[in-house]
This record gives sequence, structure tokens and C-alpha cells, in this order.
Amino acid sequence: MPHRVVDFFRSSNDSINNIKASVQRRSSPSSRSASRERPTRHSASSVETTVDQTTTPNSAAPPVKMAEPRGREKDKHNDAHNHRLSFPSFHLGSSKPVKEPAQNPSAALDWKLESPPAVLYGDTENSTGALVSGQLLLKIKEEDFEVESFGAKLQIHVIQKKPFTGHCQQCASQTTEIKSWSFLSEPSALSKRTHEFPFSVLLGGHLPATTDNALIAIRYDFTAEVKPKTGPSIKLTKNIDVKRSLPVPELPHHSIRIFPPTNIAASVHYPQVVHPISTNTFTLRLDGIVKHNIEAKSVEYWKLKRLAWKLEETTETVAPACEKHAPKDAESGEPAKKGAKRSEARTIAHADMHSGWKSDYSPSGCIEMEIQYQLAPNARAVCDMKSEDGTEITHQLVVEMVVVQEYAPIAHPKQITPTGVARILRMHFGVSLTERAGLGVSWDNEAPPIYQDVPPSPPSYSCPIPYSSVESVEDLTLGRRSQEGAGGSSSSRAQSPAYEERAPSRTGADGEQEVPR
Repeated sequence: MPHRVVDFFRSSNDSINNIKASVQRRSSPSSRSASRERPTRHSASSVETTVDQTTTPNSAAPPVKMAEPRGREKDKHNDAHNHRLSFPSFHLGSSKPVKEPAQNPSAALDWKLESPPAVLYGDTENSTGALVSGQLLLKIKEEDFEVESFGAKLQIHVIQKKPFTGHCQQCASQTTEIKSWSFLSEPSALSKRTHEFPFSVLLGGHLPATTDNALIAIRYDFTAEVKPKTGPSIKLTKNIDVKRSLPVPELPHHSIRIFPPTNIAASVHYPQVVHPISTNTFTLRLDGIVKHNIEAKSVEYWKLKRLAWKLEETTETVAPACEKHAPKDAESGEPAKKGAKRSEARTIAHADMHSGWKSDYSPSGCIEMEIQYQLAPNARAVCDMKSEDGTEITHQLVVEMVVVQEYAPIAHPKQITPTGVARILRMHFGVSLTERAGLGVSWDNEAPPIYQDVPPSPPSYSCPIPYSSVESVEDLTLGRRSQEGAGGSSSSRAQSPAYEERAPSRTGADGEQEVPR
């Protein structure tokens, strides 16, 4: 019996020691990774299995669960925090900063425009273009700076905001080179100073003006690049703002509209050319608003109840397809030139009026009014434009009137009764939205006048000059013959008629000077 008690306590102590060892292994940092890989239920079952195997069948001691260390809960929290799922390629609301190109510390490039603002005066058919000239300033900061090449180019950059194929860079962007310059085509060593390289270009009158709207953006990009022998390239990118200004007529345009089956005739005077920042006025007169019915002994009136005007802007363009997305021709197999037509119309200014006109209902009565309209500053209106690639921007003034019919007896003209008849009169007038010309003029008008009598080259001399017999430059002076006649005198001024010496004048008694004849 005593040996059985000893065996019981011995087996119990062994099981407790095994449990302590397993707990210490789980709490140690080296065994955490292994314990996380195994499920908790499996580890618990393994401990229970060990206890069951070490205890005797006669022992009924339950498995002992040791208390975890205090820092165990904190370690669990840190482990869960440090082992979150991470998606390196998935970013929410974050973008990598764009790295700026490396700058060359030995040189700097800048430009200076010497010409006035580029303005195309007149429409595309009559404009002579705009002259752009300036200088590129290359500042060298060290001696003997070696440059491989130096060039510049001017391009028209067209950006389609609704391209032929979405998410295609070639369909959305097209560039056309206007002119290029090669300032240094061979390797050269430049000294430490600011070097000036002049450039000039004549923009044709058929070119489109700079614009930016919901469908298309057109800009002129000027790019210059200096390639040094060592170090990064020096680049300069600038935009040239090209505008178009149409001539403004001296008198407003007159238009007459008739609205059958009524006798109403509208006479409108409006300006055909308007500016984005200006107040414009158009006058309206309605005739034929009174009709006498002799048989019914009544008078019919057309009364104006409402007038609304709005200025609409229409943009049309053709989005071309690139070579990759253009359909191929069945016969030749080459990509065919194809594009998708895009159009958009929007209202840039509007107003409703219910009063503000003068009405005269006499037998020859009429309705007259004078309306002022202007564009809102936040309208972002785009000036009229027309290019060869199919892009066109137009504007039109829309006037809408609501008139109702009333009648009254001739004997009692104040007893007016509505007839229930109403009509909507709508008119459209084409206007051109353009920039102001200001004080500038076209480049060809700044040139000096050309006279018909002036020959294209200096006149030629009939008698040749005997250069072989001339001893010095002094022999070719205008007083050569006078010098010979005076016996070799060094002064030709005494014999020249222009410098002929006059005798001193004598003053008479009355104060008048006497000049010898």
C-alpha cells in the first residue's frame, strides 16, 4: 500500500512538470510562430493526451491549467496588429509623388518673347496670320560648357476629351509640328555668360485659336532642349496663347421676321460680333398686333405676355481613330481614316422678362423694347473657332415670345375679352463671340509702305570707277575735281557751292541788311 501512494504522488508531480514545460514553451518567443501555425484546439488536445498518458488509470486528477503570464494578452494584441493583411499594389486615396526631372547645375534655359500677343485678325479665309518672335536665353554657369546639340520646336497639341476609343492615349492626343529650329547641330564649347538664340515663326491665318471646352482642347506647345556632353538634358516647355479677333461692323445687323398666319412682323437690330466681357444691346419691334374686324365691329389685339432670350454655344468636332483602333480597308488592308463625330450644346446666358416694353394699341400700333444682355463671368464661354480637322464652335441668340389674342368692341375698347388663342414666336440669330482686338494691328499692316517708283534694287552706275588708278580714299571724295582745280588745295569746302563763302552783310540806315549780289 505505501508503494502505491508513492507512485501516485510521483506520477502527479511528473504530470504537473510536463504541463509547466508545455506552458513555458508556448509563452516563449521562439515557439510563438510554431504555436500560431497549430490550431488552439489541437494544442489543448495534445496536452490532455499527455496528461492522460502519464497518469495512471486509477488517478482521477483533472488536467491542470496554469495561469498565463501578464504580458500574454498584450503580446496577442501586438501579434494581431503586426500581422494584418497587406496589399502592396492596392492603394486607397494615395498616389506616389511625381519625381521632378533632374536639373543641370551648370546651365539654365529661359525665353523672352519680343513680339506682341499672338492674335489672328480676321476669319480663317482672310487672316494673314500672327508673327511670334523672341529669344532663347541659355545661361552658362561655368567655363567651357560642352553642348552636343540645341534645338526647339513648336507644335499644335490637340486633346480629345471624348476620344474615339476610351483609355487610348493615341486616340486622345494628336500633335502636329509647325516649325523646328536647330541652333547648335554640332558639339560646341560655350563660355560662361548668357547666350541669346533668336527665333521667329509666322502662324498661318488658317490655324485654330487656343481653346479648352468639354470636348476638345487645343494649345500651342513650344519645347526647347539642350543636350550637354555630361549631365542631364536642359528642357524648356512653354505654351503660346493664340487668339482670334474678328472685325466688328460699324452698324448693327437688321433682320425682319414674319410669323404667318398672323400679321405679326418682328424687326430686330442686333450686333453680329460680341465679346465675352461686354454688354450688348438689341432692339425689337413687333408690328401688326392690331386687326380691325369691320363686320363684327371688334378689334383684335396680340398682347406680349413673356419674352425670353438665351445665348447658346454649340461645339462640334471629330475624334479621329489611331492606327490601332481604326478599321482596316477591305481592299488595301491599311487602316482607314475614320473618326467619331462629337457635339455638345449648352446655354451660356439667359433671362426671362415679363415687362419692360412699350405697347401701343392704336390702329397702327406696335410693341417696342430694348434689351441688354451679357455673359456671366463663370460661364466660361469659348470664342468662335473653325479648323480644318472638323472642329467648329458657333453661337446663336435665341429670342422666344409668348403672345395671346384678345378682342374688344369698337364702341367699347376697354371691354377686353381674351379669345383663348396663344402663340409662341421664336427667332434665331447667328452671332460671333470673339476676343477684343485692342490697339494691336495685323503684322502686315505694320510694315513700311511700298512705293511704285522705287526699284527693287539700288541703281547701277554707268561709268566704272578706275580702282587701279586710285591712290587713296581721299581721291574718291566729292571735292576731287575742285581739289584739282584749286591746285591741290586740301580744302574742298572752299570750292563747293554748298559751302560758298558769302561777303559780310551791311546794315543800312533803316536797319535792313544788304546782301551783295
